[in-house]
Amino acid sequence: MQIVTSWMRQGIQQGIQQGELTLILRQLNRRIGEVNPQLQERIQTLSTNELETLGEALLDFTTATDLEAWFEAR
Repeated sequence: MQIVTSWMRQGIQQGIQQGELTLILRQLNRRIGEVNPQLQERIQTLSTNELETLGEALLDFTTATDLEAWFEAR
């Protein structure tokens, strides 16, 4: 039986969130061009669930304006 402590779970969760953040920023850069630093900061504050929602929404984005509208609508 493997023992997983709360700090290990927290580390795993942070690793997952960081991976999702990295992937979403890469996808956004490819989809709409380089994301400005202000929007990057806003993205970095999102929870894992919010990152997943953004990951689905970005498939419909064509410009940075779409990303800004997504933030305004949530």
